[in-house]
This record gives sequence, C-alpha cells and structure tokens, in this order.
Amino acid sequence: MSVADDKAIASARRVLKIEAQAVGDLADKLDSQFAAAVAHLLTAEGRVIVCGMGKSGIVAHKIAATLMSTGTPSFYMHPGEAYHGDLGMVTPEDTFIAISNSGETEELIKLLPYLRASGNFLIAMTGNSSSTIAMKAHCRLDVSVRQEACPLHLAPTSSTTATLAMGDALAIALMEARGFGAEDFARFHPGGTLGRLLGRVEDEMITVRLPIIVANSGFVEVIQAITGSNLGLVLVREGAVWAIITDGDIRRAVERYGAAVFDRTAGDLMTRNPAGIPVGTRVEDALAKMDRTQVSALVVFDGDELVGIIKK
Repeated sequence: MSVADDKAIASARRVLKIEAQAVGDLADKLDSQFAAAVAHLLTAEGRVIVCGMGKSGIVAHKIAATLMSTGTPSFYMHPGEAYHGDLGMVTPEDTFIAISNSGETEELIKLLPYLRASGNFLIAMTGNSSSTIAMKAHCRLDVSVRQEACPLHLAPTSSTTATLAMGDALAIALMEARGFGAEDFARFHPGGTLGRLLGRVEDEMITVRLPIIVANSGFVEVIQAITGSNLGLVLVREGAVWAIITDGDIRRAVERYGAAVFDRTAGDLMTRNPAGIPVGTRVEDALAKMDRTQVSALVVFDGDELVGIIKK
C-alpha cells in the first residue's frame, strides 16, 4: 500500500475506535432516568414523537423507524415544521423525545411551552444534562461523548453515533419488556425476508390456474402443461389420489426411454402422493421441508383437498 493508503486506514481506525468508545461509555451512563423512560413508554397511551434538527434529525428519523418496527407506535416530526402547524398532529397522550447534543437547539426550545401546556411527557436525549431541554424534561438520557471523531471537533460524529445507539437501546428494552417476538416483527415487515419466512403457506401459495392433467394424458400433453404453467411441474389427478410430474421427471424419462418416451403417458412418469404440507404451516417450515426432501415445490392440502402449490 502507498503512504496515502496507510494514512487513510489510520484515520479510519482512529474514527472507529473513538466512536466505539463513545458507544461503550453509554453503558455506564444508564440509570434510573432510562428506567423511568421505559416505564412511562410501556404504559403511555399515545404515540412517540421523535424530534431533532440537522444531524440529530436524521438520527431521530432512524430512532422513530426502529421504535415503529419493534412495537412502539412512533413517528418523526421536524421541529421547524412543528412550530408552523404540525403540532396539530400532537395529542396530550403523545410522548416527545427531543434530541439535541447541546440541549439548546432553538427550534426545540420553542416547542417546550406548547408541550408543557398540553401535558406531554418529554424525554430529552442530550449531551448536556444541565441544558434548557434537559432541565425541562421529565427524563434525561445522557448521550454525552468524550470527543467527536472529527479532528476539528465540529462535525457530529461520535455524538450522533452515541445517540443512535441510545435510541436502539431504548427500542430494544421496550421490545423485550413487551415480549415482542419474531412473529410480531414479521407482521410489521411483510415485504421482507423475515416476514415471508414467518408467514403462512396460504399467504404465499399459488392457487389459480393450477396445471392439472389426468393419468392417461400423453407425453406431449404433459410437456405442454408443464411449459404453460411456468412452475416446472404439473399435477396429475388419478381418482382421489394426487401425483406430480416435474421437469426433472421429464429429463429422467427421456434418458430412460429415449425416443419411446413419446409413447408414455402421465401415469408412467408421475410420482404418487407428492411431498405436501397442510394449510397453516409457516413458510419457514415449508422451505425447510423442501430442503430436506430435495424438492423445489410442495403441494398444499386443506384436509384431503389440494388447495395450492408453494415454491422456493
């Protein structure tokens, strides 16, 4: 590496060590104020409104999002917009979290008379415990740091990292106190991987235009059904019994029968009683069964009735 590379890496290491220390120091600053904030939020009937300006505002956005996704109704409010009309969204039951490293952010201080008059509970997240915002708050969460990672000691770096970590600590403490579990988390994240895994097969399965043929269907009809389904398989009904033919079965049949495969019917190629799973099964368990049985799809049954197909 060049001298410039060495210098860049040394600078990055210094920043990471300073910020890691800032987060580590927070553990020793947790006290009855943090416990009181958690206790209040567990019983509060309203929402949590997180406010901050500048970099603190960006951190406030993330804290609000984390609270929301872990079971605490919350949203971010820009303090400037709040002062010019958005306070109309605030009810007396709502809790305010005011984020300001200095504790003297003018836009936040302007909101204090309204919050006091409305009876809102105020939690200050600040690096200055003797500041205006801290002294007006019902609970003060200390996010002070020894130094910013910025060599000029100007750009918010360690302080915003510490504040973000304190927000996570608050959200997770609330999450655990509520017994908020994986399935609750999945309900709030239906579009994510976890949401899909903890969903039920009936939410994911294919139910319309299922490819179904009968046992005496010819080989060409089997191929056409598989191709038309875009599922890589076709279901075969044989009286009250279900069977399946996959594109892998087709390849194996060609290897086995050669040109004579065109004389075969679905009954010669199908697998009776295919791997299945009942309605109500979690998608996570369905995928695990696919892995165990080395298949890429399962038929879904509601009692004795075939109601769909779920694929990886």
